[in-house]
Amino acid sequence: MRHILILFILLLGLSTSAQTTKEIFESFKLQERRDVHYYFPEDIDETKKYPLILVLDAEYLFEQVVATSKFYSSFHGAPESIVVGIDQSKNDLRFDDCAFDPETGLPQEKAKKFFEFLGMEIIPYLDLNYSTAPFKMIVGYDISANFQNYWLFKDHSLFNAYVSISPTLAPEMDNRVPSRLGVFDKQIFYQLITSGEKTKSTDAILAMDKGIKAIDKENLHYFFDTYEDADHISVVTYGIGKAFDNIFSMFKPISPAEYRTRILTSEEPVFNYLESKYQGIEDLFGFSKPVALNDIMAIYAGSRKKEDFESLKPLSELCKKQYPETMLGFYFEGEYYEQMGEPKKALKTFEKAFLMNEIDFLTKDLALEKIDALKADFGF
Repeated sequence: MRHILILFILLLGLSTSAQTTKEIFESFKLQERRDVHYYFPEDIDETKKYPLILVLDAEYLFEQVVATSKFYSSFHGAPESIVVGIDQSKNDLRFDDCAFDPETGLPQEKAKKFFEFLGMEIIPYLDLNYSTAPFKMIVGYDISANFQNYWLFKDHSLFNAYVSISPTLAPEMDNRVPSRLGVFDKQIFYQLITSGEKTKSTDAILAMDKGIKAIDKENLHYFFDTYEDADHISVVTYGIGKAFDNIFSMFKPISPAEYRTRILTSEEPVFNYLESKYQGIEDLFGFSKPVALNDIMAIYAGSRKKEDFESLKPLSELCKKQYPETMLGFYFEGEYYEQMGEPKKALKTFEKAFLMNEIDFLTKDLALEKIDALKADFGF
């Protein structure tokens, strides 16, 4: 299955060129021209908001990030996103772009300008010209993975999510990153990815991991994944998919495990879980997501399983708005009245459901069975 997934991502990557463009960006901050790649979702809609993913070392990472983004958004594991990649390999630009002082660990002069180029030119350009969401993610590898940490040194982090692949850490970064991550009140995702191959930064990475794990804050979402079979180069392919899986987990439909461990075990009304999940998505990503049919059915099943019939009423109102042409809203409302001991209201509501379009397991025959049963039981 893993090989099939990797093959699918690779094939998907081959078809990304139709939505990708490359342009030369004239940078005032750098006083030079830079090659920049852009990926925009197919049929991009100006009325929708799209998270922005900034990819450093684009020659190595851009196509893989785009392919993974397409794969996860196609299967509802992540929102459709705009991806921008910065080329850095020509003339070894990456070593100037991301250079740090070997004593202080802070960025050198060219790196400071590159920092401003990204934060004050590239991202504002995209925010101004495209419908970007507040949620922003950055992906870096090796020396560029270290460089992205400098945004944590600001009072307000420009990025919500950091994907650090096999970083070459500057001096003191193993202490500075945990220190800064413990300061922020906004939701921060930090994904650290390493291979089984020992590097000069391995000890510092392990120290940084220990420091971050010691932070006890609900708004910090930290993930550390080591791939023992990968080396310093292949770890990129291993890690990007897992990073998307971790960072966008909230966006995914309710899974069977989530249903069992979080919905059925909660003492809260079942509908509250759905409400909280989608409010969390809106708060984090900056846009509302239509409620998935899968999630509606999970809440319906949970309401019946826990005999929490009160949750059927707000669920029915939600369905009338989200799926107005279907039976969902009136059928769930009918069950609500049925369980609340109001058979006349239940009968009229099931009759309304019978006139609507079938969806999922809800059929006209099922509605008719409810109608006939109520008439037989109460003599209507």
